[in-house]
Amino acid sequence: MKRLHLLIIAVLLALFTGLGWFLGQKNNQTPISENIAPKKMAKSIPSKPINNGVVQDDSGKTVKYWYDPMVPAQKFDKPGKSPFMDMQLEPKYAEAGDASEEGGVTISSQTAQNLGVRLEKVETKTFGESLAAVGRIEPDERRFYAVQTRIPGFVERLSVRAVGDPVVKGQKVAEIYAPELLAAQQEYLALLTLNDVDSDNSLKQAARNRLRLLGMSEGEVAAITKTGKSSPRFGVYAPASGVLTELGVREGGQIMTGSSLMQITDLSQVWLIAEIPERDAARLKPGLAAEVQLQSLPRETFKGKVGYLYPMLNDTSRTLQVRIELSNKANQLRPGMYANVAFTGQTHEALSVPTESVIATGKRKIVIVKETNGYRPAEVTTGQERDNHTEILSGLSNGEEVVASGQFLIDSEASLSGVLARLSQRDKAMKDGMKGAKP
Repeated sequence: MKRLHLLIIAVLLALFTGLGWFLGQKNNQTPISENIAPKKMAKSIPSKPINNGVVQDDSGKTVKYWYDPMVPAQKFDKPGKSPFMDMQLEPKYAEAGDASEEGGVTISSQTAQNLGVRLEKVETKTFGESLAAVGRIEPDERRFYAVQTRIPGFVERLSVRAVGDPVVKGQKVAEIYAPELLAAQQEYLALLTLNDVDSDNSLKQAARNRLRLLGMSEGEVAAITKTGKSSPRFGVYAPASGVLTELGVREGGQIMTGSSLMQITDLSQVWLIAEIPERDAARLKPGLAAEVQLQSLPRETFKGKVGYLYPMLNDTSRTLQVRIELSNKANQLRPGMYANVAFTGQTHEALSVPTESVIATGKRKIVIVKETNGYRPAEVTTGQERDNHTEILSGLSNGEEVVASGQFLIDSEASLSGVLARLSQRDKAMKDGMKGAKP
């Protein structure tokens, strides 16, 4: 029995050993078709073509070089993974009329339309020394007139009773009762009857002049001379046309010698006091033309000239006050009105572009110029700005077209293409050349 068991165990061991050897040999064998297929497949896949040392792709377009969009200045001659970023290199194709190597970028017409690209021509416009400010209409202080009496008395009648009332030159504005004037009139009338004493009329003329000095008008003196009757009252007349700006008395009030009855202001000419920032004070001088516009009269422009520059700056606002004299025959300019002032000096003609087309990068100013087959950034030197246009001192020619809308998107494409990087390299080379030229 034991022998039978041992025999069975030996047979099973032999079977398992044989089965293991067979399976091992089967796994180590490689079919002939599998050995040959890779060789045939390798021969069937064509290698990538090379053009001027640059590996091409399957697009059918000519690849000029491969680049990393994040580091566009670095070029590679074959595709692969970027050494700078975790991304694949992109191909740069050579298109017909491509201007990128000459410092520009190519954008299809459909893309330009989608971007909303708007073109404007470089044209000649008029520029000048211009400066804008805000001012306030004020009365002309040289046209203030004080109305006073030369003798004490009482105000019996006023023709103007409120500030703002208009007056006309020569108008009687008040009647004054003056006892002192009554005595002077009686003395004058007495001398008129004494022809024997005053044969040469010197006393009469002296008494007449005294009445004038006391405040009587020539007409009032002539009236009492003709009638022979004195009047204790005399009139006060307006020395100029204008409006009443101060009223110091009322009817029935007593006045003393030298008391101010009222003040009359002539508004046929007014001042505009403009506030100029301290940084622009040196740009102004007397005689400079000024155009004034009021909020109440937006369609009308008043013209004047700088008449005076005040010697002191306002300590609070740090501004210089400038006086402009304006004619006001129609009384449209009222003291207290605010106005916008534009000062203009000598003008000149210069090339200009819309201000919105200028891109300020910090180190330079750039405009995007339209060319036959693309766009290119052009560095420009700018001057003054006026009416939404900027003066171009250098960098452009008359008749060229610049991008006035959508230029920032084109500028971004130019940056990715390394165009602006080449401008920076050119600036660095120029600086290095200047340093080398120094002794």
